[in-house]
Amino acid sequence: MSFLVWYIMLKIVIITILRGYVMALKYSRQREVIKNFLMTRKDHPTADVVYMNVRQDYPNISLGTVYRNLSLLADLGEIQRLQVGDGVDRFDADTSEHYHCICTQCGKVVDLKMDSINYITDSADADFEGKIQGHVTYFYGICGDCCGKALS
Repeated sequence: MSFLVWYIMLKIVIITILRGYVMALKYSRQREVIKNFLMTRKDHPTADVVYMNVRQDYPNISLGTVYRNLSLLADLGEIQRLQVGDGVDRFDADTSEHYHCICTQCGKVVDLKMDSINYITDSADADFEGKIQGHVTYFYGICGDCCGKALS
């Protein structure tokens, strides 16, 4: 293969990749509305909850559009997707490093204010033949609301 043919093929591949990247980042009013809604919430809503709330202002939005945009936002790192073991994805607009506690009584997901425990990655890496790249940690307990109900 000649250098010219190789160069043209490489250029086509690069342009195709860049077009895909730009298309993924193209402005979308629906995506902006979904992200803005998430930024107002601290309860880590499901896609269905996002849909029901966004639909109040945008009645023509579909559940599929909400799912696709939540997935894209999570893939882009603009929001967090939480999979807490109940089979339903939850979403968090706070992408800073933080941890969550899942209430074993009601299923509520609560942000925890605590120091980082990233040292466990180094600990796990010590006896692992590969390379540990990160961890996902959830805490389980009883939320303040459920504790209050138990006392009354």
